[in-house]
Amino acid sequence: MTHKLFGLIFGVVFSLSALAAPDNSDTQETSQQSVTWTQGSDVESFWLSYAESKGGLTWGRTSEYPDYDQVKEGDTLMVELKQGPCLMEFFHSRWRRANDVRRWDDSINSFGGCPHVFD
Repeated sequence: MTHKLFGLIFGVVFSLSALAAPDNSDTQETSQQSVTWTQGSDVESFWLSYAESKGGLTWGRTSEYPDYDQVKEGDTLMVELKQGPCLMEFFHSRWRRANDVRRWDDSINSFGGCPHVFD
């Protein structure tokens, strides 16, 4: 009888602790993880979806980078070059191609202006 009572008490305590656990499902990190690259997808649309999951393009679409002292970790920018666009992300104190930060697929670095952002 005591084993059954112990099991019942344990089950109730476990259930209550699960109910009291904080729900972090709406965090920004969860949103970022939900954007997944699929081979054959439109790269530019994918980039915009990724940026939107982070709150949108921080610095918009432009051919010029913002002043360094105004940029924060995680900021995004769609840099426009004559060869096409490339999504950039400010990571570890410098602008990087977003694909170099997130590593979606090697082919993305050959899209649009990405091969030329560091020329």
